[in-house]
Amino acid sequence: MQQKITPTIAASSTVTLPEYLEKTYWWAYTHPNAVRVFERQWLVNLILWGNFSKLRDLALDEMGPEIQGNVLQVACVYGNFTHHLIRRLGPRAHLNVIDVAPVQITNLHAKLGLQNQVSIFQQDSTALQFSDASQDTVVVFFLLHEQPAEVRRKTIAEAMRVTKPGGKIVFVDYHRPKATSPFRYLMIPILTTLEPFAMDLWNGQIADWLPADCQKLDLNKQTYFGGLYQKVVIQR
Repeated sequence: MQQKITPTIAASSTVTLPEYLEKTYWWAYTHPNAVRVFERQWLVNLILWGNFSKLRDLALDEMGPEIQGNVLQVACVYGNFTHHLIRRLGPRAHLNVIDVAPVQITNLHAKLGLQNQVSIFQQDSTALQFSDASQDTVVVFFLLHEQPAEVRRKTIAEAMRVTKPGGKIVFVDYHRPKATSPFRYLMIPILTTLEPFAMDLWNGQIADWLPADCQKLDLNKQTYFGGLYQKVVIQR
């Protein structure tokens, strides 16, 4: 059952938190104290080595200076990503945001306040409760590296499923840096300790997890900051 949460109603979950999320990322996403710690713009910028705004804008620029149609943001994002997305919405555009964790939904409501062009739902990214081809654009910002390979595969498949023909899916995430980049070696102990599924993403390509019927779609990949980050855009 799809749950639309309003600012005056607490999230009552009929969606089960994934086991990997509770075991691996409770400290960052599901514990109430996580929001108090990580919901700081300077901190999320620091975590991305000062690149948050650049990476945010690279994702949003793929949607255009004025975003039209239905947009799906898969997972709440710490920082001002959603604020900047909303600023670009055209008068008839609508933003749907989903997250599996009730505390993240509550936090996003607190950040955004009342927004007529925004709906926030508690959903699992591997089982989106939207119709096929219902979204003009889907954006997945720094989520894939946090997911085990099979979960990642399902998330990508669901993003592809709900995107309209001619629509875009925009992924921004970590990437294996160039051999000459010091971050190639600096990030390995950080990611293996705190982000155990990220190395799997490093050693592969987002294209590797595409559904079989999407293998021939137009895909554009660009890397940034010595290859530490990537933007992959797929035209449906």
